Amino acid sequence: MKELLYLKDEQLKDLIEKLFIGYREIFSDSKKVLDRYSIGLAHNKVIHLLSMYEGISISELIKRLKVTKQSLNRVLKDLIKLEIIEFKRDEQDTRIKHIFLNDKGKKIFNEIFQTQKKRIYNALLNSKSEEVINFDNVLNKIINE
Repeated sequence: MKELLYLKDEQLKDLIEKLFIGYREIFSDSKKVLDRYSIGLAHNKVIHLLSMYEGISISELIKRLKVTKQSLNRVLKDLIKLEIIEFKRDEQDTRIKHIFLNDKGKKIFNEIFQTQKKRIYNALLNSKSEEVINFDNVLNKIINE
C-alpha cells in the first residue's frame, strides 16, 4: 500500500467511525418499517438485493451476502411466512431456484427505501457534484479492495 502522508491513524479511525455511524443511521431510519413487519436487518439486506437483482439464484444471493446457506435459509423462511417472496425454477436447470419479490415484497422494499432515501438524498443534495463523484469513487474502492 502506498503511504498516504496526509492520512494518519487518527484520521482513519475517524473515517471508520463515520462509516459505522452513517451505516447505523441509514438503517435506523428504516427500523420502524422493519419493526412493523417483524423483520430485522438481515431481512432488509435480502429484500434490498432481491429488489436490485430480480430473479437472483440462491447461490448468487449467498455469494453477495457472504453468508452461509443455513443463515440465509432462516431469513428466507421468515420472508416466505410473510408471503413477500416467490421462487421459480430455472428453465434449463431445475435444480436452480430464482427468487423474486412479489407485489407485497416490492411494497415493503419501497417503504424501507423511502425512509433511507431521505437521509442520503439530503446529504447528496447539500454536496457539490465533485464531492458526490469523489465519495462514490472512494466507496467503490473500499468495496472492491
